[in-house]
Amino acid sequence: MPLASYPLMDIRSAAGRCLPALVLALALSPAAVAGEFSAVLNGHSFHLGASQHWNENNTGLGLEYEFTSRSRWHKRLMVNGFRDSDDKMSYMAGGGLYRNVFASERLHGFYVDAGINAFLMTRRDVNDNRPFPGALPSLAIGNDYVGVNLTYLPSIAIEKFMDEKIADDTVSGIVFLQVKINISKR
Repeated sequence: MPLASYPLMDIRSAAGRCLPALVLALALSPAAVAGEFSAVLNGHSFHLGASQHWNENNTGLGLEYEFTSRSRWHKRLMVNGFRDSDDKMSYMAGGGLYRNVFASERLHGFYVDAGINAFLMTRRDVNDNRPFPGALPSLAIGNDYVGVNLTYLPSIAIEKFMDEKIADDTVSGIVFLQVKINISKR
């Protein structure tokens, strides 16, 4: 049965039961203890070239987990709830693969990572709030304590992959901004 045919409440209740178990399992596993958790504060979006008014105050909370890695490649898990462009609550959960493009021990471990996030997301105006898949490029800039995630959604991705016409055809893309605070550091 395709994911889109499951009732939304069944998916949310299953996620509500599984997510705490997943977080607990990650927290208790030796490999996960070596990784780092960050609280994510969803903040702002920029609707590039928009002629209509959109909600760009995308307040919300999330959690990000970065697995320990000895290479320049980093894997992350993430879950977020935030106010979307229509000022309605949206939810997403997924993972990301990032490549470190710059790192320095100065400024408490300053880094720049570029990558891609694959996720399931819900939006009231897309698929009647049933989860749909997505993948978007992302840039993470920060240090050992605080960082910023920037994600870009090109308008063509909405039209081509979601089979939806973008509501404001003057928008060339959307940039999302999040702030993350490392909560594993003591």
